[in-house]
Amino acid sequence: MDKYNFENDINTFGVEVKNFPAGIDEAFNELITKTGDAAGKRNYYGVSNMDSNGKIIYKALAEEKYEGEAKKYAYEQITIEKGDYYFEVLKDWRTKTTCIKDIFNEMMNDKRIDKTKPAVEWYKNDEEMWCIVKAI
Repeated sequence: MDKYNFENDINTFGVEVKNFPAGIDEAFNELITKTGDAAGKRNYYGVSNMDSNGKIIYKALAEEKYEGEAKKYAYEQITIEKGDYYFEVLKDWRTKTTCIKDIFNEMMNDKRIDKTKPAVEWYKNDEEMWCIVKAI
């Protein structure tokens, strides 16, 4: 795993994917349509954690380009904390979506990871995605 530092909090907005994992594409397509920006022109993130019953809560998010953009589109605003993260790069991610959970499971076994923080998928573009977990 490589290490990356987000120097500032990342303000995002988006929606919870109620029918996870089947509804992920639909949620991101909604955000892309609403903002008019494809991946590469705007940062998109998938943020997931588990609720108290062990169910995965997944949110599809777009990075705010200006303060108040979440309100403009009437979406929930979520902040990804600044700080150090560990990441694994997944190339050609669209053909490898079934292995994303395995990457995160392996990363979560590392004792340097803060397991109380959500797992983050950073969609850099249509070819490259980073699996990111917060460092302790």
